[in-house]
Amino acid sequence: MGILRLAHIDVRTPDLDLATAYYSEVMGLQTVQRDAETVYFKCWDEEDHHSLRMRYNPRTGMDSFTFRVESEDDLHDFEKKVEAYGCPTTRVSKGAAVGQGESIRFEVPSGQIMELVWDIEKTGNILGKHNPSPTPPPDLPGIAPPRMDHMLVNAEEVAEAASFFIDVLGMRMTEQILDGNGHQLGVWMAGRTNSPHDIAIVNGPNGALHHWAYWLDDWDHVRKAADTLAYNGVQIDQGPTRHGITRGNTIYFFDPLGIRNEVFTGGYWVDPDTEIITWTEDNFGKGLFYYENVVSQRFMRMHT
Repeated sequence: MGILRLAHIDVRTPDLDLATAYYSEVMGLQTVQRDAETVYFKCWDEEDHHSLRMRYNPRTGMDSFTFRVESEDDLHDFEKKVEAYGCPTTRVSKGAAVGQGESIRFEVPSGQIMELVWDIEKTGNILGKHNPSPTPPPDLPGIAPPRMDHMLVNAEEVAEAASFFIDVLGMRMTEQILDGNGHQLGVWMAGRTNSPHDIAIVNGPNGALHHWAYWLDDWDHVRKAADTLAYNGVQIDQGPTRHGITRGNTIYFFDPLGIRNEVFTGGYWVDPDTEIITWTEDNFGKGLFYYENVVSQRFMRMHT
């Protein structure tokens, strides 16, 4: 029983055409399916039907995020644990959501809507399964990340929000930032992956999305992503730089409607017995952006 990985993020946008142009031509995602109100995207190396759903709405924001569980029976077990914690759950029947089977939906203590699902439609990556090339075609547009990596949400009470993901959903804390009184200002957590984080929570308003991130294979790809973003006039928030927390190399930037994206690479390998890394508040700057050693107010305060 466990949380396997981030499956997809569902967001709203007031300009579906502009968002589609950005995510397909600048980010270089594959457009999987589209109708008048909704577009589904995936990265070139992802097997699932999609990893990003964008739907038209006058207000930009996040509808929900979905993690895949390890086995079909996990849905029932997590349903009981989430209900016992005090979060009502709703069963979403197979076919109600494009590309996935039955899921459970609930509001986490920090106010975001979360889904857990096991049955996901597999449509395969761009390489195929018969004598596949190790790399995608060289003419893919934009940054063209191979996969979505992680996400970060806000919480007014970080410790309470983290406790839900750890004690109820069974995720592992990898790093944390503590203030002078020992209170958590941010936590980084992993599911059954070996990543230093599949989801992170930092202090901020309940219900908010801070960003989601796409994986790139190395630092050279991060540099090329910066070139692509600058060429297309995309507003860069931070970077290219390096985190102290997770040790990852990164760029943060905004899509045309103000949603923060990240490209990320590096970091360390997390084993089940890896001990938690703790940062103190006086080293918060180095933890966030190791080279600059600053706590950017825009980075901390802007969210969707």
